[in-house]
Amino acid sequence: MEKKELRKLIRQRKAEYSAEEKAEMSARICRQVLADPHWVKAKTVFLYHALPDEVDTAMLADAAMHEGKTVLLPVIDGDDLRLKIHTGTTRTGSYSIQEPVGDEFTCYNKITLAIVPGMAFDKKGNRLGRGRGFYDRTLPKLTAAYKIGLCFPFQFLESVPHEAYDIKMDAVIIS
Repeated sequence: MEKKELRKLIRQRKAEYSAEEKAEMSARICRQVLADPHWVKAKTVFLYHALPDEVDTAMLADAAMHEGKTVLLPVIDGDDLRLKIHTGTTRTGSYSIQEPVGDEFTCYNKITLAIVPGMAFDKKGNRLGRGRGFYDRTLPKLTAAYKIGLCFPFQFLESVPHEAYDIKMDAVIIS
């Protein structure tokens, strides 16, 4: 299946679940992340602020801040993501995504854990994004980060289309 067709199929599948069902699955996924050894030892964590149809990571952001971890969230800047320190305050940015208002963070080699969204993931760690390439341009900079993709069960597939330059996830967590 081509990327465009697969994205359409996943959007249809997401629409079949209520906000409450997605919230329950998100909580189960986040509990798995919180128990992961990579989470426990991470000092600087790159998260994302979820869109309504993505695995909600608010529980992870709250836990990380409570644990004294540095939390980074993306800010869309043209065709790129800039990373900013999350202090608990956000504003509505591009694509109606909540973005942090903290200082910019450019020490990519200090990021030890990256929690990554996607439209679909497969058993080999391949990720299909939304098609704009924001994470495709950012993930190669995270050379020291363990990368975990988060997805609902219907987003985890046998195989997703990928390119040689795509960065694989080290793990994918599903509910």
